[in-house]
Amino acid sequence: MMLKQIFMMIWIGLLSLPQRLWLSLATVITIAVVVAVLLAFLSMSQGFRQTLGSSGSEDVAIILRGGSGAELNSVLSREQLALIETAPGLLKRDGASLVSGELYVVVDGIKKSSGTKANLPLRGLGPLGVAIRAPAITAGRMFIPGRNELIVGEALLREFNGFEPGSMLRFGATQWTVVGVFSTGGVFDSEIWSDLGGVQNQFNRGSSVQSVRAKLINPQAIESLRSFADQDPRLTVDIISERRYYAEQSERTSDLILVLGWPLSIAMSLGALAGALNTIYLSVSARSRDIATVRAIGFSGFSAFCGTLAESLFLSAVGGLLGALVALVFFDGLSASTLGGNFTQVVFNFSLSSDLFIQGLWLALLIGLIGGFFPAIRAARLPVAQAFGSR
Repeated sequence: MMLKQIFMMIWIGLLSLPQRLWLSLATVITIAVVVAVLLAFLSMSQGFRQTLGSSGSEDVAIILRGGSGAELNSVLSREQLALIETAPGLLKRDGASLVSGELYVVVDGIKKSSGTKANLPLRGLGPLGVAIRAPAITAGRMFIPGRNELIVGEALLREFNGFEPGSMLRFGATQWTVVGVFSTGGVFDSEIWSDLGGVQNQFNRGSSVQSVRAKLINPQAIESLRSFADQDPRLTVDIISERRYYAEQSERTSDLILVLGWPLSIAMSLGALAGALNTIYLSVSARSRDIATVRAIGFSGFSAFCGTLAESLFLSAVGGLLGALVALVFFDGLSASTLGGNFTQVVFNFSLSSDLFIQGLWLALLIGLIGGFFPAIRAARLPVAQAFGSR
């Protein structure tokens, strides 16, 4: 009997929604906006994490100056590079270790979306650095060592102006020519590559590099490399797998995105909560005589409570689904760029998953639960005598 009463009260409440159409729509839209904003931040964080977290390899080690934390802050000498080339556990080609000393400098680019300047990474590397990554040249050709030539990642080309093959660029006092476009399917697609010697000369870096990449015979060989470095006082370096290096960078930036996204969503949720409270209170007021009437014929206060709460949860669920749909249409797969761990732009795609949708819907239902709870208590406590009074 109780379940039948609850079902009937829920049905009566939902059938009466058209009588408060515009107020109900306002609540639904407000909640949809909250959910869409939250999912925008969550999909941004997840997309950035996926781009960096899937980059790199477990069998490639990155060697940086001790305590530097990132390539941009690191400096290694030619002597240190030569020592690393003799370390155990490195994969060899034609008798030479697959070790790549690389320079990482910041240059300016213009965003297509906003027309503003942004920091872009220019990486100087040699043939071994290219061999370690094995990029696909999707347009044009590879740069020729000794010339001021560049190749650019597909993601960077998509988001920034002036990097099409054949374009002439000026970095500092030097003019460079874009000769090709490459793809690796990861964070490197946000970079510009050129010959190491040319970058060293044009940016007055002498023979120094900022990082060294070493191809390992297997992921476990990184421990042999660390032991080798620990035993030589000339190698005050940090050694980490390429995969872990980018995963740690992604966590710092994606956590910052979430730190910004959740408080904003919570603040907006308070506004949505106020709207839900107002809507459901007005619903109870408009139907107070009807609610009192069914109470008079034997319906319990608990059934009135459940019916009113269900109305609030229904509006919130509709708003949550609408917000998720908006996020799916406008944000999923959206290309954007933001600062990474090296304070240069990383191009990535927003990524929505089922887990994120569930988080958005839970937030919507929480708003509906809180927004409907107190009006539902009022509905449960309406005096039966009100059924016989005037409206």
